[in-house]
Amino acid sequence: MTAKTLDGQALADRIKAELAVRVEQLARPGVLSEQGRPPGLGTVLVGDDGPSARYVAGKHQDCADVGMASVHRGMPMGTTQDELEAVIAEMNADDRVDAFILQYPVPAGLDFEAAMLAMSPAKDADGLHPVNLGKLVMGEEAPLPCTPNGILALLAEHGVELAGRHLVIVGRGLTIGRPLALLAALKREGANAAVTVVHTGVEDLGSFTRTADVIVAAAGAPGVITADMVRPGSAVVAAGVTMAGRKVVSDVADEVAEVAGWLSPRIGGVGPMTRAMLLVNTVEAAARSVGIAGPTSDG
Repeated sequence: MTAKTLDGQALADRIKAELAVRVEQLARPGVLSEQGRPPGLGTVLVGDDGPSARYVAGKHQDCADVGMASVHRGMPMGTTQDELEAVIAEMNADDRVDAFILQYPVPAGLDFEAAMLAMSPAKDADGLHPVNLGKLVMGEEAPLPCTPNGILALLAEHGVELAGRHLVIVGRGLTIGRPLALLAALKREGANAAVTVVHTGVEDLGSFTRTADVIVAAAGAPGVITADMVRPGSAVVAAGVTMAGRKVVSDVADEVAEVAGWLSPRIGGVGPMTRAMLLVNTVEAAARSVGIAGPTSDG
């Protein structure tokens, strides 16, 4: 058996094409402003972390690809908490910015959670503001966490059913594991799964993963999911990665492709979906700001 590819890049490209149409509609005079303007994404980056800088640059390129505006604030090492929160207040007040992110991680000495609390929940592009996570717990409408929402869209696109199936999430982090568990368990289209969350502190991970119809590996532990831990024919989403020098190393060992029915690639799987959903959240925030409801794509 050779696993079918869960192609995130192809789906992300389609979502971006659909968003470009929506962006053009919102940019017309009299919609978001009297003169007309496109939806805008803001980014705040503190320090000189290379991967973070490249990731933020990619987000601005994504904006350009679909005709969106983007606003960036780069802050030096040594930035104080007050200075960071002052920039967040500027983003909250900036009419050009419909949603924004504070790139994680921030340098030591800064309180990321306090900075997130200073953000307007309505302008939360990542879907990770505590108010929006609380709404997710309650099943209320709010910006959805980008990577979990992207994973569910990726599975649905490839016909991988979750309703009533067993989803095992390996990893309990704020950006993927915990919010994905909440989202996938909701009684809604593309979800309604029986969810188990485990982590690298569990002695025998395989005893859980071998019972799964779908595995999402999000532990940030290289090769933690091996072929003997996967039930033949199940779907495996490689969401967690680490860097070994300049090489991206997946949580899922290469030999899993010979056992799984579906597998997301190390490059072109979950990453493009996360970035696409960031654009979706920003465009939807723009639409909500002027009372326009409804999804911006069928992804």
